[in-house]
Amino acid sequence: MYLITVFGNLLIILTTISDSHLHTPMYFFLSNLSFVDIYFTSTTIPKMLLNIQTQSKVITYEGCISQMYFALFFGVLDDLLLTVMAYDHYVAICHPLHYMVIMHPRLCVLLVLLYWIISALHSLLHSLMLLRLSFCAELGILHYFCEISQMFQLACSDTFLNDILMYCADGLFGVGPFAGMLYSYSKIMSTIHGISSTQGKYKAFSTCVSHLSVVFLFYCTVLGGYISSTATENSHSSSAASVMYTVVIPMLNPFIYSLRNKDIKEALKKLLGKESMKGPIVMKRKKFP
Repeated sequence: MYLITVFGNLLIILTTISDSHLHTPMYFFLSNLSFVDIYFTSTTIPKMLLNIQTQSKVITYEGCISQMYFALFFGVLDDLLLTVMAYDHYVAICHPLHYMVIMHPRLCVLLVLLYWIISALHSLLHSLMLLRLSFCAELGILHYFCEISQMFQLACSDTFLNDILMYCADGLFGVGPFAGMLYSYSKIMSTIHGISSTQGKYKAFSTCVSHLSVVFLFYCTVLGGYISSTATENSHSSSAASVMYTVVIPMLNPFIYSLRNKDIKEALKKLLGKESMKGPIVMKRKKFP
């Protein structure tokens, strides 16, 4: 599953770079999402595979803090990229004549850069707040990676400020982007409803299906993991939900975006066709009578 995730998302990135027809804001955000998914999965899965291979479940304190930092970093960045992709669909469907003016390439680059900075600062703040806590000598984390709420439960010192920061961050990066996506898709549905032809409605809605599927899977699993981790002390259900949004969804993203997207499929055929043409050419001599 990890290899499928890495190579599938790498193939999406190479496809969007190689085909000039895909040099648009939508595919720019998609390639960034694929890049983030690779690193998001690589934050937790290689360590888990190493634990399975060596039959050792030990991680150092520094390694645990680093793993938590990058899991938060790429998780929030994933969420923000899904939000800006929803806005991109909104502009493309609701304001098609002004699309290239609103979604200017320079604006797209600045938005992605801003999201990287916000995610890095958010993760850094959580990590610095965690460093002020004291822990016992030996700890057992009932999870397959150093998840932030699990770390708070194991701390020996007061975690009141950490809990407040976590709830504020959950509201800012959880409820905020989700509300933005709901607003974008409410406007999209209103615009699609006003289209007279059935073919036009289908074409407009089909451009959003892939993104809606990813958003639905991502938020359902994140919400499931959040509820199970706060409502119960048993973290097995939380771990199962975490596996979904850190392993399964990044693996499914390339399939979801490629199988329902004609442009991606045609670009993939061109890319794979070019690779096959790079092989040796064998010339046969024709016999004349």
